[in-house]
Amino acid sequence: MFQIRIHGRGGQGVVTAAELLSVAAFLEGQHSQAFPSFGSERMGAPVMAFCRIDDKEIRLREPVMHPDALIIQDPGLLHQVNLFEGLSEAGYVLINSSRTLADLGLDEFQNSHPNCRGCTVPATDLALRYVGRAVPNAALLGGFAAITGRIRLDSVEAAIRGKFSGKVAEGNVTAARAAFTAAQAGRC
Repeated sequence: MFQIRIHGRGGQGVVTAAELLSVAAFLEGQHSQAFPSFGSERMGAPVMAFCRIDDKEIRLREPVMHPDALIIQDPGLLHQVNLFEGLSEAGYVLINSSRTLADLGLDEFQNSHPNCRGCTVPATDLALRYVGRAVPNAALLGGFAAITGRIRLDSVEAAIRGKFSGKVAEGNVTAARAAFTAAQAGRC
């Protein structure tokens, strides 16, 4: 089973990201599950969502405590809480930022987790450019597809088009493609 934990703030589409990721996996014939975890339900409050992907039925219902991948939609959370707690030794970390991991002060994390693959993608910038709103979730899923290989980009695109329509869907698809390309180009 591949488990993903998504961290962000209310209004950034954290819950929608987990849902879209789950749908993308389902479209590929996999079993998947997505659910949120809220504290205070307000814009800007920290939010977590979880997604599981497996080739067999998923019966777990508890939060993801030992993720194989982390998607961090708000880099402002990096030094406020221990987002990396429980991360698999060979896990993936995708952070919404135009800065490098070193610029984000994650040298110590990288040194203590040499088998993890970390990557930054300027998802908010891409969302603003292609969608017109600072909602980085769909773009980050393109980056996730690139660094993990767990889902295909065309499945992410289909999930986005299933959730949204018109210009919003196409803008999010374009942002996801751009993030996929950025992650493949070595921002990791």
